[in-house]
Amino acid sequence: MIYKSVADRLRLRLNSADCAIGSPLPAEKRLAEEYEVSRMTIRKAMDLLIARGLVVRRHGSGNYVAQKDIHHETRHLTGFSEIMLNQGKTVVSEVLEFKLMLAPPAIASKLRIRLDERIWYSRRVRYVDAKPLMVEDSYMPLKLFRNLSLSHLEGSKFAYIENECRITVSGNYESLTPVLADRNMALLLNIAEHTPILCITALSYCDSGDYVNYSVMFRNAREYQVDYHLRREYP
Repeated sequence: MIYKSVADRLRLRLNSADCAIGSPLPAEKRLAEEYEVSRMTIRKAMDLLIARGLVVRRHGSGNYVAQKDIHHETRHLTGFSEIMLNQGKTVVSEVLEFKLMLAPPAIASKLRIRLDERIWYSRRVRYVDAKPLMVEDSYMPLKLFRNLSLSHLEGSKFAYIENECRITVSGNYESLTPVLADRNMALLLNIAEHTPILCITALSYCDSGDYVNYSVMFRNAREYQVDYHLRREYP
């Protein structure tokens, strides 16, 4: 339906840095002209966003941004669960696979460990407010996390690493690549096959210099936005 497509486009718009929470949206007549649809279509699209709690209509005044979808601004390293919980979101992690294995050459190279060392492998689906937002494949050295359990993975890995293992995560190397969802990933994220999604690889290290986790994450780009605020340092 056209109004649903327009609602998706409007949702991306209000999630952008140009729209602050509480700011007014353009008049429905202007939006109809911009998107080349009828005012009724704009009204139905806006009603959908209002039902989702993203927009509020003030009679006699117009439509305003009530809140944004899942979104965060990156200034420093913060765990995914921490970010979502700070936004008042409900986070649930479903562990699909969890096992010990010998490190494949590519993973051993990333974690700077020997090929004969064992690692924990896990695959999780991260749900936010009951919607599947991310599929995460994670690799962690056994020698650092001998008591890693299913219950730890159902919660926050950062909390387990820092609070229980007393290992301080100092930094993270990330790489972002747009990809198309294959059949399996589309099923896990509840999206159409070949939908553009974001593949993020993350390599975390601790204050001793050891690499503690390597993750490959597939995120539903339509439901997640990240803003980076990077400060330039001078000598």
